[in-house]
Amino acid sequence: MAQQLAMVIDAAKCIDCKGCVAACKVANDVPTGQWRNWIKPTVEEVPIPGLLKSKPKFQPGACMHCENPTCVDACPTGATYKDKETGEVVINNALCIGCGNCIPSCPYDARFRNEVTRKADKCNYCPERRAAGLPPACVDTCPTKARVFGDINDPESAAGILYRKNKDRLTRISARTDTKPNMFYVGDPGHGDWGGEAVVPASMVAMKQSAPLIKGIVGLSGLGVLAMLGRQLLVGSDAEHKEDSDA
Repeated sequence: MAQQLAMVIDAAKCIDCKGCVAACKVANDVPTGQWRNWIKPTVEEVPIPGLLKSKPKFQPGACMHCENPTCVDACPTGATYKDKETGEVVINNALCIGCGNCIPSCPYDARFRNEVTRKADKCNYCPERRAAGLPPACVDTCPTKARVFGDINDPESAAGILYRKNKDRLTRISARTDTKPNMFYVGDPGHGDWGGEAVVPASMVAMKQSAPLIKGIVGLSGLGVLAMLGRQLLVGSDAEHKEDSDA
């Protein structure tokens, strides 16, 4: 079974220290005023006889590396894609043209145009740290270990164990466009329905839908060129043979 890297978060452990947010900015050189991750606070009113008691909740979040990422559909160059081996949604900076199509296509507002690089940016699970055997910066710095990262398809990984142990009570952020996010919360993290609607440019939808036809036309054109080239070679060869015979 292929990997599915994901975050499993016990929001009850989050104390809103924002250490994860700061660590992410430092580790990934995120420009001032821009963020790859966040903590959404909310206050729940708990009824108690004779009064209401306020109970704060804190919801860590970031790119959700969705199962059906609409940002991939919005990208005209293939710079954004879902890695088949790890399940991550990846941005290839070499292919990104900074058009911004992918930004409104994310119903969770997890993408932005980096003010320095002018490319699309978002959480990428800190690949440099992982290559060095370290967890993502937000996970490493969390004092209460609210964020747990790993392969949820691996029953022996920390994320896989937490995922299976709480499978019946896991929740995900809902959005008007269901992309099946791979960020799971143990219990109720609050703000469960703030996701929006993915806005994918109509031109991109049309291009994606017509891609097989375009490929077919290009393929037929290529065959036509090869046929013409072959005919010219044959005709040229016959002509040369005739001239040799006449001589």
